[in-house]
Amino acid sequence: MRVMAGALGDCVHVAGVSRFLAIAEQQGHETLFTGPATDIESFIDAIHDFNPDIVGVSYRLTPENARLLIEEFWGIIRAAGLDDRRFVFGGTPPVADIARELGGFEAVFDGSEAPGALIRFLRGETGQAGQATIPPQNTIARIQWKAPYPILRHHFGIPAFTIAPTVAGIAQIAEAGALDVISLGADQDAQEHFFRPDLQNPKSKGAGGVPFRSEEDLRQLREAAQCGNYPLLRSYSGTAELIRYADMLKRTLNNAWCATSLFFFNAMDGRGPQALEESIRDHIALMAWHGERDIPVEGNEPYHWGMRDAPDVISVTASYLYAYNAKKAGVRDYITTYMFESPNTLSNRMDLAKALAQIKVAEAFADAGFRIWRQTRTGLLSYPVDAARARAHLAESIYLQMALRPSIIHIVGYTEAHHAASAGEVIESSTMAQQVIETALYGQPDMKTDPVVQARVAELVEESAVLIEAIRQLGADAAADPLGDPQTLARAVQVGLLDAPQLKRNPFARGEIRTRAINGAILAIDAENRPLRERQRLQYLDLV
Repeated sequence: MRVMAGALGDCVHVAGVSRFLAIAEQQGHETLFTGPATDIESFIDAIHDFNPDIVGVSYRLTPENARLLIEEFWGIIRAAGLDDRRFVFGGTPPVADIARELGGFEAVFDGSEAPGALIRFLRGETGQAGQATIPPQNTIARIQWKAPYPILRHHFGIPAFTIAPTVAGIAQIAEAGALDVISLGADQDAQEHFFRPDLQNPKSKGAGGVPFRSEEDLRQLREAAQCGNYPLLRSYSGTAELIRYADMLKRTLNNAWCATSLFFFNAMDGRGPQALEESIRDHIALMAWHGERDIPVEGNEPYHWGMRDAPDVISVTASYLYAYNAKKAGVRDYITTYMFESPNTLSNRMDLAKALAQIKVAEAFADAGFRIWRQTRTGLLSYPVDAARARAHLAESIYLQMALRPSIIHIVGYTEAHHAASAGEVIESSTMAQQVIETALYGQPDMKTDPVVQARVAELVEESAVLIEAIRQLGADAAADPLGDPQTLARAVQVGLLDAPQLKRNPFARGEIRTRAINGAILAIDAENRPLRERQRLQYLDLV
């Protein structure tokens, strides 16, 4: 397709025109730039000579002058019989309003559009007057449709005694086009006791999230999203009767994907009734259930260790173990999550290095039958309480995350340290994220090549191999495949191969490991606060 564009009349501002044509070239179209201050006759000559499919017109000066110029433009274009092709306009919001009023333009852009709007227009994925068609309603198709921009996700669930505020908020977020995926933040009873009303505690209803209690509640929540940019919905997985819960989410929400763990969301962390080994077995079965139905599965395992102050090497090892088990269970689309600032004592350099090491060990499993999609997010416990500092933290965190070129960005709203985000605060956080993403995609320095980062990546990959082999040897006599054996994995926690300081006095874990941030990395330390290599740490456990 041929695309030409220029600034009309006496307007010399061409930055927007140049960006539009650059995007057109990236999409494989042939382009022509008519230049600044292009008079109408020159536009006519260029149309005759270049024969474009799309003509882009820009004007960024006074609206009153724009009205006279655009009216003259259309008069001459129509008289010349050239109005049989597609015209698009770009300008400041006041001038864009005049362009819309006068008509004739298939799309009008004023800078307020959602990320990727120009790309979707050039791909022909918009309807009349540039209005977007309903985006894909499954996760992988939506990722591919929105690329190179990541799809955006945010938890949302208003803590209240009813679902009404959350229903209204979902509609507000959808109409704003702020997110591609709304993750329902459920209260604890919704996750653990959905099928056991007799165990629900009326006094805790709505504590920490939206209190959906029936399938009809979930259908109402999904219906609220059927407007605006039609975001997908998903919910936390259940922590009891996992497959029954998953089937219910699929029927009511068309759950965008399943998020599950291996070692958590059970009695070990107080989120569910199951013992550790039983929970691991059921989580693997849950992965398999979704794999059989071509529903993506998200692994949130690694960052749960990081949030409990485990050393970086354990988080990297957890990435390996989850990817290994997801592939073995038959998952076809695996969403692997990299939570930054977990813990928040990591430096940016060491944070990026940890994520890159996780990528190296987990994404090695990728092939045609096991696709991996990167999701990044800001550390759940990393936000300052002060709102101004929190906004800054959101921006700097997402800029760092963009070094990984994720397919999904899980936005954690800037209010996280203070309160659950309202719909308006979700939209505000999304707007900030979009600005950072646009900046990064326009040309971000490659932070991954930092030699200090790369040295730490190599160290973590080497150290995690030691720990992975120790887990394999732990179950070698009892299981044909120790790394996929729930009993072996549970024992790895019990004996301290996998451990975290916050598991102290936990009946399912050893809880004796000590860690400290040293030069921005989280390392295991001995009683004299000296850092330990993995072989040294394992010797302290009397297992090697």
